[in-house]
Amino acid sequence: MKYSKILLTALSFALIQSCSDDENIIETNPDNATLQASYDAARLKIVSIEPTVSGFENATYTWKLGNEIIGNQKTLGFVSDEVGSYDLTLEITSGATSKTIKTKVNVTQELSTYSKYISQVFDYLPAVGQFTNKLPLFEAGNTQAEMTTKAGKELIGKETGMISLGGYGGYVVFGFDHTIMNQPNKRDFKVLGNGFAGSSEPGIVMVAYDKNKNGKPDDDEWYEIAGSEYTNPNTIKNYSISYQKPTEEDKIPNPEYVKWTDNQGNSGYKTKNSYHKQSYYPLWFGSDQLKFTGTLLPNNYTENNGIWKGKQYSYGYVDNAPNNSEDSNIDIDWAVDKNGNPVKLLGIDFIKVYTATNQEAGWLGEISTEVAGAYDLHL
Repeated sequence: MKYSKILLTALSFALIQSCSDDENIIETNPDNATLQASYDAARLKIVSIEPTVSGFENATYTWKLGNEIIGNQKTLGFVSDEVGSYDLTLEITSGATSKTIKTKVNVTQELSTYSKYISQVFDYLPAVGQFTNKLPLFEAGNTQAEMTTKAGKELIGKETGMISLGGYGGYVVFGFDHTIMNQPNKRDFKVLGNGFAGSSEPGIVMVAYDKNKNGKPDDDEWYEIAGSEYTNPNTIKNYSISYQKPTEEDKIPNPEYVKWTDNQGNSGYKTKNSYHKQSYYPLWFGSDQLKFTGTLLPNNYTENNGIWKGKQYSYGYVDNAPNNSEDSNIDIDWAVDKNGNPVKLLGIDFIKVYTATNQEAGWLGEISTEVAGAYDLHL
């Protein structure tokens, strides 16, 4: 009996110790997912919907409104142009495991009338170019923020001017007072330039939606609009170029004015012509080196007996087709992620445009995208 009592005591201690250890163990369901019961949003204001997920390694996400697939990423940016309640379903699949969860979005009427035009310019930095420091005009002492404000004065609203993005990589970032919806089988927005037949200076378009709902294009993911040349074998992804600020400003034409180098082993110069004698380097930029990274389109300008002409690409670019052409309209369905995979976006809040070619066209100078406004095609 004494032996049995000792054994029982030992077993009891082991059980107590085991229970004590279990108190420090947090058990998780390896395949668990939940959604907030409902979300509220104003009409034409995007709302981000993201499940809380554990497990589901390498999962795929399928968002549905009724039987229609409306998203294929973990986070859904939902927007509607009609007031009402919308029942959404999310299907999560990982191997042979799947789970379906539901939520609802209540869309209410907006408090004030939206404008279809640009409402804010967030950033502006041109590359080297003959219109840099002139469109818009740089004045001594201007900062990056002040030049961005000047760009905004040219682009915001219906009555607009024009800004130049300079050579490859120069960019502008702007947004609207509402979300531009991705309407099925329709092109969704237009960015204005000054292109015409024989004068196409294509700029690449990037789009984003306000995932963190702070009204700024900061931590939000950018998606490239895959225009007609995206799959062209001569298009270079992850292209990078650096421009070196000139040590002395030339007041006369100079074929070796601003040196550039790229990550393809190439180098050359941006020339200064006789038409524009100001600095071609953005004078408010605080560094002696400008660097831009993105997608590089093939050169589109050719010369014949001293006449330079820029070929228009089929679709998907800014300052490529005339403003009154359907070819200058952009479809959000053309968006792809950083790996080139198509993405399903219900709408976008922000647009970035940057010059997409790195070419000198003789006496015409560098090829530089110009921007003269933008608007929602659905309002």
